[in-house]
This record gives sequence, structure tokens and C-alpha cells, in this order.
Amino acid sequence: MPKTISITAIASLSALGNNQNVIWNNYQSNQHCFVATDFGSQKALTAPLERVSKQEIEALRIYDQKYKSLDNSVLFAIAASRKATYNAGWKKGDCFGINIGSSRGATELFEKHHIDFITTGKVATLASPTTTLGNISSWVSHDLQSQGPEISHSITCSTALHALLNGVAWLRAGMSEKFLVGGSEAPLTDFTISQMQALKIYSVSDESSEYPNRALDLNKKKNTLILGEGAAVCCLELGKKKNALAFIEGIGYATEILEHNVSVSAEATCFQKSMKMALENTNLSEVDAIVMHAPGTVKGDLTEYKAIQKVFGDNLPLLTTNKWKIGHTFGASGMLSIEMAILMLQHNQFVGVPFAEAQIQKKSLKKIMVNAVGFGGNAVSILLSL
Repeated sequence: MPKTISITAIASLSALGNNQNVIWNNYQSNQHCFVATDFGSQKALTAPLERVSKQEIEALRIYDQKYKSLDNSVLFAIAASRKATYNAGWKKGDCFGINIGSSRGATELFEKHHIDFITTGKVATLASPTTTLGNISSWVSHDLQSQGPEISHSITCSTALHALLNGVAWLRAGMSEKFLVGGSEAPLTDFTISQMQALKIYSVSDESSEYPNRALDLNKKKNTLILGEGAAVCCLELGKKKNALAFIEGIGYATEILEHNVSVSAEATCFQKSMKMALENTNLSEVDAIVMHAPGTVKGDLTEYKAIQKVFGDNLPLLTTNKWKIGHTFGASGMLSIEMAILMLQHNQFVGVPFAEAQIQKKSLKKIMVNAVGFGGNAVSILLSL
């Protein structure tokens, strides 16, 4: 049985857009996507969907009467899944698995129902079924009329890459030949922003700042995390497919004993373990670049960098992240990083961080690693190749 896993399509919507050409063009720009957003009781920088994607979601909301009661996290996932499966050539009624997770799930809708309950003492009829995490994959399956298993889960900010791990496991176990995997997040609410601010990790910069999220700036003195929203999914198929965008060369995962509720160890032991596992059959010199998790926090960025140093020594691959540009999308972030890696492989062009130390691409990009980790010290590393 072939163990090669092909990624035959990927689709997303975020502040970068919802079209692969548009997204790649936006990656060529040194402009970030942050805007000052009014949450009623406060203002904060966020990276919301751009205009075309917002219009697509509103059109989807009225596409089906039942969709009007769904949270944006579900609608984002449906929109991205339609594109990915279409591009992969999967049809309605096909047999494929679905695993799309979310760190927070139906954030906005849950908060709305709770406010209604506090105000009136009553809860809307659909409050429960529309705010469960299982909601996402179930509705995607409904929309695509797929035949196969449906899984939703939350493993904080590494959720999307854990979905990819699940898909690989099902495929290699011979339990499915195709799997749709990814993450979706719509966290731009007053309460969620306040939670991040309470942790003292949210950026205090305003729109006038050239780069308010300083992800991969290892000399920063302040935390600069900013939230974004979006969804990203990819189509996995067993075997080496002719239409593959990239292949999954290696997978790694690890969890470590926490030193603090929200942080990993000083040298990110979990990342060291996950990267080593993903690189089990690969010469370190073959890894051309790493798309880091790097959320823009002082400790988060530095500990991941130290872990990479521990694994690769003095011969570091090219290092980058997209969080300086689109913020942290929680459970969707890992798959958005996979998308960035695939685009760099496809175009053979490294996309760096404009304010970080300059890195020169000296050879063709053949293998790129993607990292993700979340609260709980649950790291995942995925090695992609052409």
C-alpha cells in the first residue's frame, strides 16, 4: 500500500483574500493587513476578512435558509471547502473524510446566545446545535453531500495541523483514500480580544505603526500578538497523484509538561521533538525553509527559534512566518502556514519578514517545514516537498 500522501488542492479565505493568485500577490507586498476595529467598549487592531471574502460569506449565508443561523466559523469552513474540493476534482456524493477543527468554535454566536440569556433568561431554540465544535465538519459534509467520516476537534492553535495528522493516519491505515482537513476561526469579538489582552500578549500599537505585529523580531521587548480570522483546508489523497501541489514528506508531534498555562519551555522541547520526528528520514541540509508558528509574543517567538537552533545547529534554514501580516487565526493558523509554504514551493520564491534580518535564497525550494503549537504545549511539525 502506498504511503505517500498528496496534497491535491488547498483553499482559504483570510485578510489576504480567497483566491490563490490574489493571496500570492499579497504575499509579495510588505504591507500588513491590520485595521483598527471598533468592538463597542474598545478598539483594537485585527485582521478581518477582506471585502470580497466578506461578500462571499454574506452570499453563502442566504444561499440556504438553514445557513442563516450558523456562526461565521462554520460559513468560513464551508466556503473554503467548496473551493478546495472543486479544485481537487472531488464531486458531491464522493466518499471522503472531513476533519476541520477550531480552537474556539462558534465564538460570536455563543457570545450572542449568552448575552440573550443574561438579558432575557431564555435561550434560542438552535443555541445548542449551532455552537458545538462538531458543527463545522457536519455542516461542511451537508453542503458537499459527502460520504465518509466527519471529525471536529479543538487542540488550541495547532488544531488545523492536528486535523492534517488525523487525515494522514486515516489514509495510511487504509480506512479512506481521500480526506479534507483544516481549520476555521472567527474570533474577532470584544470578549476574545479582552481575553488576549488579559494575558498581556496583545499588541498595543495603533494603525500608524508600520509593523504592529513584530513576529520573528527576536529583539522586541513587548508582546505584539494581533488576532485575525479565516479558514484554510486542503485535500489529502493516498498515493503520488499527478495533480499534487506538494507531498507530505514527514509528520511530527509532541506535548510537553507545561511551565505556565500559556507558554512552552525556554527551548520549546515540544518543537524540538516534533521537528525531529518529522525529519526522521530527512537530511537536515535538505530543509530549505521553515514557516514558524511565531505569533509575535516575546517568549513564543524566541523559544521556537531556540528549538530550531537546537535541531539544526549553525546551519539554519530560511525562517519566516505570516503572522506579522495576517495576525494569529488560532485554530486555522497552521493550515494558512501550509498554504504559504505550498505557494513558496510552487513559485520557488522565499517570502521573508520585511523587518527581520535579511535572508538570501541560495537554491531552489524543495522542502519546507511548517510548525504550529498552542496553549497546552501541543506542537506539530509538517515537512512538505515538491
